This record gives sequence, C-alpha cells and structure tokens, in this order.
Amino acid sequence: MKISTTAHLKHHFLIAMPHMADPRFAQALIYLVEHNQEGAMGLVVNRPSGLTLADIIEQLRPDAPAMPPYQHVPIYAGGPVQTDRGFVLHPADQHFQATLGLGPLGMTTSQDVLFAIADGQGPERYFIALGYAGWEAGQLEAELAENAWLSCPAQPKILFDLPHDQRLDAAAASLGIQLSQLSSQVGHA
Repeated sequence: MKISTTAHLKHHFLIAMPHMADPRFAQALIYLVEHNQEGAMGLVVNRPSGLTLADIIEQLRPDAPAMPPYQHVPIYAGGPVQTDRGFVLHPADQHFQATLGLGPLGMTTSQDVLFAIADGQGPERYFIALGYAGWEAGQLEAELAENAWLSCPAQPKILFDLPHDQRLDAAAASLGIQLSQLSSQVGHA
C-alpha cells in the first residue's frame, strides 16, 4: 500500500516558477479549487480574457443588459479546459443554484450569480473566469516535485482586492520571495 505524503493544497495559490515552460501557465497564479488523490482543479486568477461581464450578459440575456457599473467587470481566462464554462469565486456567505462551498469561498457555476452581479445584487466580492486548469491523479504532485510551482495559502485579499497584474508578485511576497530574483533555470539543490 502506497501512502501519500503530499499535503492537499485546496484553497492554496500555485505560483508558476520563472522557468515554467508551458506558455498557458507561464507567470500564472492559480487558485486551487480542489486537490485530492484523484487530481486537482484550479483557476488562473491573473489573466484577463479581454471579455467583460457585459459581453457575457449580452449572450445569456440580451434583453436585460448589465447595469452600467457592472458592464466593465473583467472576465478572466481561468485555464485551457472547458473554456466555454464559467466559474465565479465569491465569499461563502452567499449561495446560488450551483454553489460549491470551499471553506472561506464559494464557487458558483450557475448563471444566476452572473445575473445577480449584473443587476447589482450579487456578492460584494467576486472573480469571474471562463475555463479551468486541471491535473490528473499525481500530475500536480509531479510538477511540484519538479519545482514548476510554489504554493502558499490563498488570501482572498490578493484574489479580490488587487489588480490582476499585482496578484502573482503579492502571492510570492507572502512567502518572502521576489520572483524577479529567482533564476529561470531548472534545477534541484
């Protein structure tokens, strides 16, 4: 019987190391929604897709556009898997038709959360993404062993309060690391 010694990293950030070869994840900060013996699922939280909430609402509900203060809410590219599927992270105190509790956060995949945000009745803090990043059983553990990622506990302040281009460095700083000081060369000490 093989015993896993890897701690599960649900509600952690993954910080791409400077030598990350996969362009889909270079300079990425990922919030891990789930991580267990079956694999992992996360959302890239620092890559705007170029779409806004107004673009999404126009497709889902063309007769009732998003209210003006919410029209320019950015939609993020959450990862390369199921890029037509939406995910909304928000504080766990609100629930919608399809909300999964993640401890301090909830993740909703139903359209009602988008409509609530667009109408000014949604959660005060939220992050909206299309697509996700996924790992098969043991894949993330192997990438961690190869030093492709650093991990740290997720901080809602980084996710919700910082501009997207400051999130990666802020997560690294929570570990006392400046990514610009790290080498882009792969190696093991």
